[in-house]
Amino acid sequence: MFTLQLFSFLFSKTQEEPTKKFKVDSFLHTMCLHDDQLRDISARFQAEMKKGLSAESNAAAAIKMLPTHVRSTPDGSERGQFLVLDLGGSEFKVLRVNVREGMGIRRGGVEMEERSYPIPQELLVGRGAELLDHVSESLKDFLHEKNISLEMKHPLAFTFSFPCELSSLDQGSLLSWSKNFRARGLQGKDVVQALRDAIGRTGGMNTEVLAMVNDTVATMMTCGFEDKYCEVGLIIGTGTNACYMEELRHIDLVEGDEGRMCVNTEWGAFGDDGALNDYVTEFDREVDAASNNPGKQIFEKMVSGMYLGELVRLVVLKMATLGLLFAGHVSNTLRTKGKVTIAHVAAMEEYKHGVENTRLILTDLDLTPSLDDCIAVQHVSTIVSFRSSNLVAAGLAAILTRIKQNRKLRTFRITVGVDGTLYKTHPQYPKRLHKVVQRLLPEYQVRFVLSDSGSSKGAALVTAVAQRLASQKRKVDETLSLFRLSSEQLQLVKARMRAGLEAGLRGEGPSEIKMLPSFVSRPPDGTEHGKYLALDLGGTNFKVMLVNFKKGLQPSSQVYHKIYTIPLEKMQGTGEELFDHLAECVSDFLDYMGIKNARLPAGFTFSFPCEQTAIDAGTLVSWTKGFKATDCEGHDVVDMLRDAIKRRNEFELDIAAVANDTVATMMSCAYEEPQCEIGLIAGNGTNVCYMEELKNIKTTEQKKRQMDDGSDGERKAGDARIQTMCINTEWGGLGDHGSLDELITPYDAEVDLNSLNPGNQRFEKLAGGMYLGEVVRQTLLDLTSRGLLFRGNVTDALKTPGIFQTKYLSQIESDRMALLQVRSILQGIRLDSTCDDSIIVKEVCGAVSRRAAQLCGAGMAALVEKIRENRGLDHLNITVGVAGTLYKLHPHFSEVLQETARVLAPQCHVTFVQSEEGRGKGAALITAVTRQKEEM
Repeated sequence: MFTLQLFSFLFSKTQEEPTKKFKVDSFLHTMCLHDDQLRDISARFQAEMKKGLSAESNAAAAIKMLPTHVRSTPDGSERGQFLVLDLGGSEFKVLRVNVREGMGIRRGGVEMEERSYPIPQELLVGRGAELLDHVSESLKDFLHEKNISLEMKHPLAFTFSFPCELSSLDQGSLLSWSKNFRARGLQGKDVVQALRDAIGRTGGMNTEVLAMVNDTVATMMTCGFEDKYCEVGLIIGTGTNACYMEELRHIDLVEGDEGRMCVNTEWGAFGDDGALNDYVTEFDREVDAASNNPGKQIFEKMVSGMYLGELVRLVVLKMATLGLLFAGHVSNTLRTKGKVTIAHVAAMEEYKHGVENTRLILTDLDLTPSLDDCIAVQHVSTIVSFRSSNLVAAGLAAILTRIKQNRKLRTFRITVGVDGTLYKTHPQYPKRLHKVVQRLLPEYQVRFVLSDSGSSKGAALVTAVAQRLASQKRKVDETLSLFRLSSEQLQLVKARMRAGLEAGLRGEGPSEIKMLPSFVSRPPDGTEHGKYLALDLGGTNFKVMLVNFKKGLQPSSQVYHKIYTIPLEKMQGTGEELFDHLAECVSDFLDYMGIKNARLPAGFTFSFPCEQTAIDAGTLVSWTKGFKATDCEGHDVVDMLRDAIKRRNEFELDIAAVANDTVATMMSCAYEEPQCEIGLIAGNGTNVCYMEELKNIKTTEQKKRQMDDGSDGERKAGDARIQTMCINTEWGGLGDHGSLDELITPYDAEVDLNSLNPGNQRFEKLAGGMYLGEVVRQTLLDLTSRGLLFRGNVTDALKTPGIFQTKYLSQIESDRMALLQVRSILQGIRLDSTCDDSIIVKEVCGAVSRRAAQLCGAGMAALVEKIRENRGLDHLNITVGVAGTLYKLHPHFSEVLQETARVLAPQCHVTFVQSEEGRGKGAALITAVTRQKEEM
């Protein structure tokens, strides 16, 4: 009969329905939220999130933004068997979960066996220890039932769906109960330890509680196992909550700033501080007043399934009392709290049978509804549940907006994992929620995935991910330990460097460190003046400079320069082609400056190992830094340049001096800083020079020539005058005879093997910028092949020599470099990385560059200690002039180098001064000093 009435109503009384609905809309207008109001609520929620993340304002924040210590979502490589306890409602579950690793294109899988155990009402409000004893005894019963060994140790995950403050993944204090739980003695206590104690009291089990998570985090992890874009978890059931992956640098309550961590928002408390007062209705206040926790969980009471039925009952009761429903009749059943449930709300809003379901529900409430009454009550239910989905959409929009802003993304794709009876059983709720989110965030690609057994499976996955990350970290640390130098190893490097320096000076037999005389006998004294050309060849560029020195109370210089590229075919062609190219560049510069007819004195900075026989004569010992031009080694580089200029027959040049970049750097800094007696290069290559006492240079022929030509330098010590000469150590050769074999890693060996000069310049290949990027690439390649990086995907890019440039180390290790920017750098060289991958890459770069800086620092300590002892001093004050992009641009290299030198040479105070225009200007100064001597 009622069905016929309904049919008749739909077709013959269509004019009455809007009238009845209008009455409901008017009565509940404060529950009908438009988009501007939702954006306002979303903005308020964002502000509350920020307060909760800040250490200064967290205590006063309603939304606590609790760190979960879950640092990564699943990547499909997780595996293992786990026991899971899932406590969060009127019954709890015990499960055995088997996580299967994905293989190839097959994704990993999860298999579960479970059993539910009821929780007696008296335990919900009794002693907490008794509640956990019941949980523990049920666990033991499950082990017996499934024939699971009681002797074997089982990893255990614990889903505990109540607000907790976690200090680690397996340690967390209960903040407050919810959902009708009020067990005494657990609030403020470590729940994991309380569970361990209960398991101990039960006895006969061997378990290890590895992780505690709430249902929201577990839901995100479950969906993340299937969808790599899932970084948000959402619960809309008896209660409500949300979690998401936040940038660690924004979470003040946790130390560290690298990577991400899942934050449990506990958003049910939104509004507890009054932030939603203007949206809270009289019915919300009545629900709150009658609850177990008045004034708490305001947002949850407006949204979650536990309260929506009661809200509908209160609205219907008031409308009936006012005579707007049931002809003013109110039954005792309708007055009874809890008589309308979320199941009733869902049934009333079914698409086809909603009105009929409403009639049956109202009849059960001892009411006699008309068709108009049924439609009106159905509309009340719709408004209440629609408000719920709108509020959830506003909160979710705030979270998604924050994630997008954190990552500075133009386009944004993300998946939200969802669980909860309200979302799963209400026929309209998911569609409404999705539409409102899309309307509030039209440019976002948001996908919703329903979690399957999320709270249980997710806890096992949290534990599996934690085990994977711990295993991965242990293996990565083992790899990087090869680059970490102990104090003993640094002392060994210092000793080997000192021995190499002394052996090179003695000139007896082959030495790893050449200790080449530079024939520069003194640093500048400020009296230098005039115009000089400086030619600087040390890498892929050739720099030509005009330097004008002016003497006076404050000596000064003017520098003009032009930079020319050295093509690879010239670097590795014939020597004649290379030097003809240099002559062509000089010719162009002279034209550019309009001085082609002036025969200026020139200094030639030639940054390769040379054996000098005079200030203007140097024989190339060997090429480095990628140069391999033929017919050069064993020849005088000054003569080769002079010959090229003659072949060009366009200009004349008086090449008065040749020096390497290290000597030129020292001279340039000494022009400004008289105590500068050491030059250091830390760039593509590495080298050091210093002023040595002539008596210590045992190559007697060179010593005699130096003294005979009347150009000997002097350094005053008391009343004595000490003859000196700058020694170009070429310390990059340390280790060529095996003295550093203990420090050579397999990655260094591979870099050396594939270099242009295998077996040579071993120290330089550990510390020079030209090689550091390749050492990093070899390390990343190994980690990837072992499945520890980039999901084990060894790409063609990763196999490409030279693709990981040393400049990336400086960029990646910058303190201001967020991991998203690291990821962008890696994507630029076709390496698709996760947040975890970016952290590992940054650690590898840090280990390789730190070792390089420490090696240079240990070498410097050996040198300054030698100088101090030579001079018989208790304490040495000395300045080092430094040049090189590694020292200048890397964010930590200079600091580590200086600290290492300070620790290893405590009796020496070493000041490091960066050289500006050092190599070219230094060559000009060497020329100026040489010309002064000739004029004396």
